Amino acid sequence: MSTAQGGSPGRAETRTATVPRPERSGPASGDRRPVRWAAFSLVALLCLVLASLLTGTGSTPPARAWDYLWGDPSARADAQLRLAVMDVRLPRTLAAILVGLCLGTAGCLLQAATRNPLAETGLLGVNSGAAFAVVLGLTFFHASSSGALLVWALLGGMAASAVVLLLAASGRAAGSPLRLVLAGSALSATFHGLTSYVLLGTQSTFDTYRYWTIGSLAGVETGQLVPLVPLVLLGLLTAGCCVRPLAALGLGDDGARSLGHHPGRIRVVVAVAVSLLAGCAVAVAGPIAFLGLLAPYAARALAGASTGAQLVLSALVAADVMILADILARIVIRPWETPVSVLLAFVGGPLLIWIARSSRLSTAGATA
Repeated sequence: MSTAQGGSPGRAETRTATVPRPERSGPASGDRRPVRWAAFSLVALLCLVLASLLTGTGSTPPARAWDYLWGDPSARADAQLRLAVMDVRLPRTLAAILVGLCLGTAGCLLQAATRNPLAETGLLGVNSGAAFAVVLGLTFFHASSSGALLVWALLGGMAASAVVLLLAASGRAAGSPLRLVLAGSALSATFHGLTSYVLLGTQSTFDTYRYWTIGSLAGVETGQLVPLVPLVLLGLLTAGCCVRPLAALGLGDDGARSLGHHPGRIRVVVAVAVSLLAGCAVAVAGPIAFLGLLAPYAARALAGASTGAQLVLSALVAADVMILADILARIVIRPWETPVSVLLAFVGGPLLIWIARSSRLSTAGATA
């Protein structure tokens, strides 16, 4: 009787077992590792912020800076100490956090969208576009102030990303990761050539550009960061909205389509978020290489397959690394300062070689 009404129990169980369930983008149930690592990274960030406020290139002892932070009256009355802590160290500490959050998030988004562990924020030509815009502003529009350079760098990065998106979205292979990579590489080479051409006949522009493009947080002021905060928040919010679509995209384009997502649209939204975040970072500190590669790699090792946890950990790890590199930049050759980009290159260069030699790289984009 039961067979006549609903079929055999075995068949009913088989049909129930084969119903597909969408994968969750969060950490697996009972796996507390991403939460613990995120808490550890946040505590490390707070400790590094304190260390950054206590450390400088000058002769101010950390004990005096500590007294100032804890409200000692004699320390608060010292104008030179206030200048060192509040006007020099605090702005560059906030800048390091902002740049780290931007590059860590942008790198994780880009690697997830392209399924390429070597993808980083320079891939879309943001750095080269920002550099070319800064050169144009210096040469033809006499943009000498730091605020003007920030605007030109941000506009150049956004414009370069828009051109890459147009190139990658045209033709039969629209939306493919390989096409996006090739378009970004071609545009980067073009901008680099144009930048060199403009710099050939302008010595004064070259001197200013050389200082900006070296990649450093020295001389950053709080007033330069405030206008970028809404743009950074917008980029981070867009990144948060991409978590579930990126988790589906990790199954491959066909798998993402079967779950109701559009791979091409996902990559366009991700590219816009990456452009916004990387453009803000380049506008503050100049082109910083390898951080967008290093932080997502560490996040994948700590968070596993959870896309959301990777995004959070990548942002926190990048902020930690950026502040640590900035602290080391002040003390390695004191009383002079080492560019942050140089210190990051010592770590990022070997890491890039190691990842490139990994056997898993050859299959990273196989499903793209």
